[in-house]
Amino acid sequence: MAKKKESSSSKGCLSTLLVLAIIAGLVYYFWPTSPPEDGDPKTETITVKGVSFKMVYVKGGTFNMGHTQEQGFENIINEKPVHQVTLSDFYIGQTEVTQALWIAVMSNNMGNGTPKHSSTENLNRPVGSVSWEDCQRFVAKLNQLTGKNFRLPTEAEWEYAARGGKKSKGYKYAGSNNINEVAWCGLPDDIGPKNVATKSPNELGVYDMSGNVFEWVQDKYGSYSGIAQIDPTGCDSGSFGVYRGGAWNYDADFCRVSYRGFCLLLNMNKNLGLRLAL
Repeated sequence: MAKKKESSSSKGCLSTLLVLAIIAGLVYYFWPTSPPEDGDPKTETITVKGVSFKMVYVKGGTFNMGHTQEQGFENIINEKPVHQVTLSDFYIGQTEVTQALWIAVMSNNMGNGTPKHSSTENLNRPVGSVSWEDCQRFVAKLNQLTGKNFRLPTEAEWEYAARGGKKSKGYKYAGSNNINEVAWCGLPDDIGPKNVATKSPNELGVYDMSGNVFEWVQDKYGSYSGIAQIDPTGCDSGSFGVYRGGAWNYDADFCRVSYRGFCLLLNMNKNLGLRLAL
């Protein structure tokens, strides 16, 4: 009888273990994938018609947006007041959108003509001469091709990523206080932009957020508020959009991470391109 009792107990233990194993398997299968831990970089590679590009994971957090102390003592009115912003997690393009990617998505380099600095020899240069509205058409077509929800980064996301996100070391430019390490800028106008990712990246592993070409963001232009904000998206309406980041034919002051410029949404300059967010 004692032996029979022990056998029954063993069967009970095995049954319990089996149930626990099934439950553990179901939890593992259905539990949402955790984002990478801070300090564990994550990129996602997307390929469109043979052209690949990378999106870099940015862990959300809180930062001071605007003309903070390391940006210098210039009286930059539209970068003030400094205000606290809290952002959710997002992805941002490791590089600016290249001419190769634009051509792959749009079947030409621009709906209204070919940018001045475009040729088959420099497809790894960032695309330029695109308006904010051109960028929206590009994003819509890219989403059709990939089934994803790409967009332009918000102005706050752009600045947070340029500053290095949670890995920020408080640099004046995106990745360094030495402009020559991270940015193509101060070059003659007729040289044009350089191939992407040929300078050092910032703390997140993102390239050219200072220099090369200015980058449209999603926000319409408006003055800053001193009130703390969560995932701000800028003005709801207006004819002017915001661009960030400096360009090859502008000096270093325009490459600061807090610098913000604005122009008509329909405006197309050869030094004005874009970077993707997701």
